[in-house]
Amino acid sequence: MEDDPLSPGTRKGRDSPVKAEVEALARHRLSRAREAVAEGEHLFAKDAFMGAVNRFYYGAFYAARALLAIRQVDSSKHSGVISLFQKHFVKTGLVGVDRAKALPRAFEKRQKSDYGDFAAVTQEEAEAVREEVRAFVEECARVLERLITQKQPRSKRG
Repeated sequence: MEDDPLSPGTRKGRDSPVKAEVEALARHRLSRAREAVAEGEHLFAKDAFMGAVNRFYYGAFYAARALLAIRQVDSSKHSGVISLFQKHFVKTGLVGVDRAKALPRAFEKRQKSDYGDFAAVTQEEAEAVREEVRAFVEECARVLERLITQKQPRSKRG
């Protein structure tokens, strides 16, 4: 199964291809993603749409970093995280292109709302980011579980 995008390599005699400390880091980052989304929901309910977009973006960012932890790659720059996510999870087919667009879209919206002098975020814009990010985080959670629980195929002897 060399072409299996879930397979990070062969490790004989292991039930999971993921080391315990790597799994713990990935799960911690996913927890942070869900916390950030919950914070965004709280701000959204209070009509604080700029703050909500910020927290929704960070939800997507932490979810992407959760998956990157499994591949043991990371970046100190947000654009680097987006690029690595594309390389390791979108181009390999683990996360669909349409679903993955939530990360750069939320990043762009957060950049404009956080740094634009006269930036404003409408309820509709914040709601669009919220819906995309919710789906993105849950997709990352599903992929993470598959990566963690996948058992490595035994090599065939011939």
